[in-house]
Amino acid sequence: MSGTALLGRRRECEGLSSLVAAAKAGRSQVLVLRGEAGIGKTALLEFLLDRAAGCRVARAAGVESEMELAFAGLHQLCAPYLDRLEKLPGPQRDALATAFGLRPGRAPDRFLLGLAVLGLLCEVAEERPLFCVVDDVQWLDRASVQTLEFVARRLAAEPMAMVFAVRDGEDEPALPGLPELVVGGLRSADAAALLAATHPGPLDPRVRDRIVAESHGNPLALLELPRGLSAAELVFGGDASPATTPLVHRIEQGFLRRLAPLPRPSRRLLLTAAAEPVGDVPLVWRAVERLGLGSEAAQAAAAAEAADLIVLGDRVRFRHPLVRSAVYRSATPAERREVHHVLADATDPDVDPDRRAWHRARAAVGPDETVAGDLERSADRALSHGGLAAAAAFLEQATALTPDPARRVGRALDAAQAKVHAGAFDDAADLLTTAEEGPLAEAGRARVDLLRAEISFASHRGNEALPLLLAAAARLEPLDPRLARDTYLDALSAALFAGRLADGAGAAQVARAVRRTASPPAPRKGDVLLDGLAVLFTDGYTPALELSRRAVRAFAADELTLDEALRSAWLAAATAASLWDDDGWDVLTRRHLDLASDAGALSALPLALTTRVVVHLFTGDLAAAASLVDRLRSVEDVTRSGLAPYGEAGLLALRGDAERAEPLIGTALADVRTRGEGVGINMLQWARALLCNGLGRYREALAAARDAAADPLELGPPKWALAELVEAAARSGDPRAAAEGQEQLTALARASGTDWALGVEASRRALLHEGRAAEALHREAVDRLDRTRMRVELARARLLHGEWLRREGRRVDARAQLRGAHEAFVAMGAEAFAERARRELLATGETVRKRTVETSGQLTAQEAHIARLAAEGLTNPEIGATLFISPRTVEWHLRKTFTKLGITTRRELRRVLPAAVRPS
Repeated sequence: MSGTALLGRRRECEGLSSLVAAAKAGRSQVLVLRGEAGIGKTALLEFLLDRAAGCRVARAAGVESEMELAFAGLHQLCAPYLDRLEKLPGPQRDALATAFGLRPGRAPDRFLLGLAVLGLLCEVAEERPLFCVVDDVQWLDRASVQTLEFVARRLAAEPMAMVFAVRDGEDEPALPGLPELVVGGLRSADAAALLAATHPGPLDPRVRDRIVAESHGNPLALLELPRGLSAAELVFGGDASPATTPLVHRIEQGFLRRLAPLPRPSRRLLLTAAAEPVGDVPLVWRAVERLGLGSEAAQAAAAAEAADLIVLGDRVRFRHPLVRSAVYRSATPAERREVHHVLADATDPDVDPDRRAWHRARAAVGPDETVAGDLERSADRALSHGGLAAAAAFLEQATALTPDPARRVGRALDAAQAKVHAGAFDDAADLLTTAEEGPLAEAGRARVDLLRAEISFASHRGNEALPLLLAAAARLEPLDPRLARDTYLDALSAALFAGRLADGAGAAQVARAVRRTASPPAPRKGDVLLDGLAVLFTDGYTPALELSRRAVRAFAADELTLDEALRSAWLAAATAASLWDDDGWDVLTRRHLDLASDAGALSALPLALTTRVVVHLFTGDLAAAASLVDRLRSVEDVTRSGLAPYGEAGLLALRGDAERAEPLIGTALADVRTRGEGVGINMLQWARALLCNGLGRYREALAAARDAAADPLELGPPKWALAELVEAAARSGDPRAAAEGQEQLTALARASGTDWALGVEASRRALLHEGRAAEALHREAVDRLDRTRMRVELARARLLHGEWLRREGRRVDARAQLRGAHEAFVAMGAEAFAERARRELLATGETVRKRTVETSGQLTAQEAHIARLAAEGLTNPEIGATLFISPRTVEWHLRKTFTKLGITTRRELRRVLPAAVRPS
């Protein structure tokens, strides 16, 4: 590399040198270089690698024509180290091998795959520091970007650096939120110096000043633009490219001027290499032989290399990505089709059928059913290797090549459905427009309406989708009764999200429409769930119990199809919560999350993660909840999901973190009201009531709980809010509100009959009684809740019992209950409730220092979670697999935990951890 290549980049080079030193010292580093094309990002990457001499290197670069092939970029990065695959734990090894097509299997869990890549790279870094360099991220396939972002966000204590280069100007910047360095243009003096150094001949000052000005300090422009000027123009000035020409285009034009004098064989070889994005030299040679170059191939390659456009070594490397794009775009459509045709012929159909199908698609002159069929089969394989996004890309291309209009409509609708589930809503809408241009029967039109409604619901979660879904269901009834019932289930989902903010039709109207339809003779799980929900919103809670319980049992016991997982799994889980069925709720939320992750169903993943977070809040595993909230942020960076931050709001509320919870809840409430997401009012106001009850701000808690419990029939939060309402009303001196809330809570709990429901009901009813009746209810609450997973409610029942005992003057008895509550809340990290318990203990005369989960050994939530898993006997790799971090990061957290707790071995963890953090 020439010294002038980094002229004017002192700040950037110092930063990269520091990054290298930190990674070599074992401190993980991540950096994103952002800048326009030609600004010098690739040169900075080369500078970085030069400074990293003696370390291991993994490289990848995005290729525009390969963006649709799932995991292609990831394969570039990992391929040199796949000999270490067997060192990974079995599930990780299988996920990575399946993603790369090395073995058959189900679609790999995206997060398990991310952990596998993290584990593989960490394994390499154990030997020597590893530098992962990824250029042109904007052209990487989406699946690779998601996985690499996952890995980058989880580096903590590995001798590894990940440095990405991404072009500015994309609608949605890649890798948001990671540390970045914006690479701007060179200063005028540096730009002039670079121009003088690379073009030492005579240069007219006016030409020099124009080139410097038009380049805006872009180094590649400074190198390439003068090459388009004749010697006379350089010395005397003259008519060059107009300043209004876009810079990237002008740089490409500079490369094309160097391409033009080359002999035709060289240009054909370059085009073939540009169309083959993997850089597979043997494949390129086989393809150019099919072009008839024969003995000319070696001479053609030599001429292309002499022109400094390409290097043919172990892989094909273009001098700059813009060389590849310039070569490819400058070819005529016929020339591009010709090279794709020979590349398809040269690709082994058994080894790489999907890439062969893709080349055949690019080679097609017009519609071709054979190629479209190949693409459709590739879509089927993609579902097992790369998930919905890759399948959708193949189906989209198959649609374009389908000659039969009716079949083209069907494929367009299938592709649109896959795009919806993959979270690509704009692409799905375009495919629906394509479908509408074909011959649409009534069933097809109904399906178009359904998909448009699904796009609206999945992307916005507001109330706009509900009338569309209801109309689509009615339209489908005489055409496809089975799909009509599925659509009614979608409509109920939308109605429950819209809730009180439904514009026109609501859950009751959907339920009445369902009751008018006939149940199928052999009902599916979703049919039973639909009928149960319809009875709930027409006849009430108690009449719906039998059907609802049957549905929950069926969903919990049987395997789910992908369609069931995406359409009805969350509703089944919400129904379990409504039944106060803690076992069913746990099973169904876990399965929903697993299936959405396995399929790469990005449209469903935010909701699946959120519902699982809420389960962890009730079971008291705040560390697991926090881990999923972090994971949810990563998913939302990719999906741009419109789902409100319900999980995070509940987590902050239970922690008692008013400083962060209150602005988050306020902003989210305004957002959900704007888009008509009524369920958000229930969920967020329940979180506010929980926060305020923990902090002892009972009047505020009462107001929030009243709002959240406005319609107790709605699933989930309104019933939980009734419990908050009773406690807040009793504590704030509003007996009438307390009695009214208790009456509703008692009716629902007794109908449910579960220990969770009856335990909560007894705990709150005890607040309205005195003497022996109150004590009996407090004891019943503790006994019942102790038989459930609901550890937060158990601790709260003990707190309420202890508070009552202390007021009764029974200090010794009160201490036992309050001490248990305090230890549990501290271990969970429920700091506001822990402080309530501490104050009550002090009032009994017991000395207790103010403790939080951090002051109890100063453990963070992540450290407490890791410590508990270690105490259960899990190894570092097993803990890493559970929490989606590397084993080295686990070791790093454990070292800090040992220091904070004053221990030296894992065996001591069980003894020193707080009671609620210890393994059961």
